[in-house]
Amino acid sequence: MNASSKSFSNSSPYVELFRLPGAKGFCAAAAIARLPVAMMGLGIVLALNHIYNNWTSAGLMSAVFTFSAAIVTPFYARLFDRFGQRRVGLVVLTVQALAMLAFAFGAMNRIALGLLFVLAIIMGLTQFAFGALVRTRWAWALAPMGARGEELLNTAYALESGVDECVFILGPILAAWLATSVSPVAQLFVPVVALVGGGLIFFSMRSTEPPALTQVSQSQLGEAGRSAQSPVGEGGIVKPGAHQGRYKAKSALSYPAVLLLFVIFVVFNMSFSSVDVTVTALTKQMGKEGIVGLQLALIAVGSLCGALIFGSIKLKGSRWRHLTRFLVLLTIGYIGFRLTMNNLVLLGIVEVITGLCVSPIYATSNMIVRGTVDSSALTEGLSWLNTGASIGTSLGSTLAGVALDAYGPAGGMMIPWIVTACAVPLALAGWIYSRRKGQDVDLESSPGSEVA
Repeated sequence: MNASSKSFSNSSPYVELFRLPGAKGFCAAAAIARLPVAMMGLGIVLALNHIYNNWTSAGLMSAVFTFSAAIVTPFYARLFDRFGQRRVGLVVLTVQALAMLAFAFGAMNRIALGLLFVLAIIMGLTQFAFGALVRTRWAWALAPMGARGEELLNTAYALESGVDECVFILGPILAAWLATSVSPVAQLFVPVVALVGGGLIFFSMRSTEPPALTQVSQSQLGEAGRSAQSPVGEGGIVKPGAHQGRYKAKSALSYPAVLLLFVIFVVFNMSFSSVDVTVTALTKQMGKEGIVGLQLALIAVGSLCGALIFGSIKLKGSRWRHLTRFLVLLTIGYIGFRLTMNNLVLLGIVEVITGLCVSPIYATSNMIVRGTVDSSALTEGLSWLNTGASIGTSLGSTLAGVALDAYGPAGGMMIPWIVTACAVPLALAGWIYSRRKGQDVDLESSPGSEVA
């Protein structure tokens, strides 16, 4: 640990994070640029229902957009890792903004639904994950601090999970307000402004940008330096930009730990959308549709609190073990949803308490990826978690709809705890596998200590 990290040892870890040069800027810019993720799904539904008066088409188009975005996210992440965030980002950002504007103007001018579906697919295919980019940037910025930097990375990932929750609390509220108070399509144009503004600021911050794989290869594979330069520094900490001895990019999904986490994220993320659909149906059945937004926001509030707490404490032991425990606690919380669903006040209390487990699950999973993949595939590895979450969200709303049609809200509220319970043995398998292979990652271990 260097002198600067020692001087901050008694400070709040969040204070230490934001003392890093450029940290406040890229964190805030990425938060703004993520706003479209939280606004577009609901924005599409609100716009299409108002303009075309068709709930089915509105819901289907939102799902098509989400699925299209999910399947291309890892592809873009691989480009970011290979060629650099700024170089790829400015091009994709421009194309994405144009695609979003085309869709917004198409909806505003009531073009044929078939053509609008095509525009929704194109718009989805231009999406990339800012969350993965900023997490990769945190890893790069903290790497020179050695072991203390690895501890702070846990805080940074918890912070980003909290930012995600803030975005997903404010985004739908803003989208609904714009659609009802400004214009039926205003919620489609405002995300473009947020994307372009936040994105340009983020990509302009060159000092904190991780080097591209091609740039690192040129510096590390110089004359007489191919095998002499070690990517591992003092204490086993992987040097910034080092690729653990591999100079050819390797897909993040080829690591068993990342593949298993991807499946876990598909499975347990089905719970969130099923909760949203079921609570919406429940409040409608009770004649209290006006509070559905507040009711749904409570689990996000709990998750935000969980992120702040998790980022401030230092847990010891295996990350896989903590992931398993958090999933067990989330399952128990969802059982509480089912038991208290007839009293919205009690349900709200249980939602906040249960939400405390959500951000730690995301932060812990991100740290597992960070400690598993070659640094040349870090953005891609983190993006696979986003893709799994998106796929799970789409499947969860469909499964909840089937359960609601067959058994009503009581049946729908069974889905969250069942799917989360199914993720527990998968996490347990990851824990057992990593221990048997001698790859169990301790929260105090250095990055790169787990190689799948």
